[in-house]
Amino acid sequence: MFNKKIIFKILGSLLYIEGFFMMICMVMSIAMHDDDSMAFLISMLLTILSGTAMRYYGMNAENSLSRRDAYLVVTFSWILFSLYGTLPFLISGYLNSFTNAFFENMSGFTTTGATIIDNVEVLPSGLLFWRSLTQWIGGLGIVFFTIALLPSLVGGSTRVFAAEATGPIRTKLHPRLSTSAKWIWSVYFMLTVGCMGSYMLFGMNWFEGLNFAMTTTATGGFSIYNASTEHFNSPALDYVTTLFCFLSGVNFPLLYFSLAKFKIHELFRNSEFRLYFFLVMSFTLFITFELVYYNDYSFRHAFRSAIFQVVSFITTTGLFNDDAAKWPHVTWVVLSVCMFIGACSGSTSGGMKCIRGVMLIKVVKNEFIQLLHPNASLPLHVDGNNVTPSKRVTLLAFLTMYLMLCLLCAFAMIAAGIDNTNAITITLSSIGNVGPTLGTEIGPTMSWNDLPIFAKWISSFLMLVGRLEIFSVLVILNPQFWTRS
Repeated sequence: MFNKKIIFKILGSLLYIEGFFMMICMVMSIAMHDDDSMAFLISMLLTILSGTAMRYYGMNAENSLSRRDAYLVVTFSWILFSLYGTLPFLISGYLNSFTNAFFENMSGFTTTGATIIDNVEVLPSGLLFWRSLTQWIGGLGIVFFTIALLPSLVGGSTRVFAAEATGPIRTKLHPRLSTSAKWIWSVYFMLTVGCMGSYMLFGMNWFEGLNFAMTTTATGGFSIYNASTEHFNSPALDYVTTLFCFLSGVNFPLLYFSLAKFKIHELFRNSEFRLYFFLVMSFTLFITFELVYYNDYSFRHAFRSAIFQVVSFITTTGLFNDDAAKWPHVTWVVLSVCMFIGACSGSTSGGMKCIRGVMLIKVVKNEFIQLLHPNASLPLHVDGNNVTPSKRVTLLAFLTMYLMLCLLCAFAMIAAGIDNTNAITITLSSIGNVGPTLGTEIGPTMSWNDLPIFAKWISSFLMLVGRLEIFSVLVILNPQFWTRS
């Protein structure tokens, strides 16, 4: 029923890649004269040995994957990366709890950006770089990264890509998936380089610029300072962060077509981008007004804080330059909506995705027309793509599962004694891969360390489910998945 050998072969190969990244962090630690280099050396060796054992089991495997195999590969690869990613934290002794270490790594690889570390500034450079690197790797997907670099490692890569890709409509730049992956990763890499260069231009050193660039373009949110970008108190850096967060929330194939080929007008012809841009500007203006009127901010300060937080929340980045917990509560509702919706499909952001918002608007519009003209046949098109009835059913199923998971997990947290606002926003933040939460007990500028252990595991599960868009994970929990068909 399952091709176990190819599954183990691919997972073993992926662990090789994780071991390679640990080696880079070890080199970084040695270069910065920190005390975590040995932890990375041991972690790298354990990871590579585990990968070797898996590849040995998968020797002479048939290079073909069924749909079920693909779902297992994708889900297990994210769990394994997070599992082995705990080793540097645990071996170095900077985290003593496996739960906390797993939470931190799942938050990193899923680009959520929620942290349980109260004081990140005590971490050595190697671990700080590892946190940023986990987000950069997970930005476009662990397996997608492999497809771009080493497509031969992933048999049946089209099925694997389908299991990991975000959004209901797939956009390809080239008939060959590996070529498309390379082009998309080139956009991602150039954004990262451009972001790092801009940060250094406006005052960051190379280490700060590298870490913040990786976490910005991955829309991750991990920071090397407790105060995030507020540490620098620089309007120029705030606007640079806002710009690159916004660009990282755009569909990458669309970004390639419009920027690489100098066709900026193509952006505004895209219905998903138009909704994304409209939401950002509308929410920004609303919060700006609230901050000027109720918090006595100057217009300049209010606009900078508003657009930064709105873009950070809707792109699910989670960086902050102000404490939104001190803002009027109506702004919390707006930011929660940002958490829920997210940015564009095919980007590094989380959330429901704007494309589903566009589809819902069109479905509702068609429903009104259908009431007036019962016999009319109403096709549904989004930017030239036909949305078939089956895709509409999938859309409704996705939204139903998304809301059910939010309700169930929020209820579980409230029942355990977490206050209502925190429980709801923690759930939305986890499943949307956002990072910060809203509330007074655990606010947007605070760590999640005070959460009970079971809440951390629920959040870790929601992060994974949200990053892989629910069905890729939940289908494995279906008993029929494990029965012969």
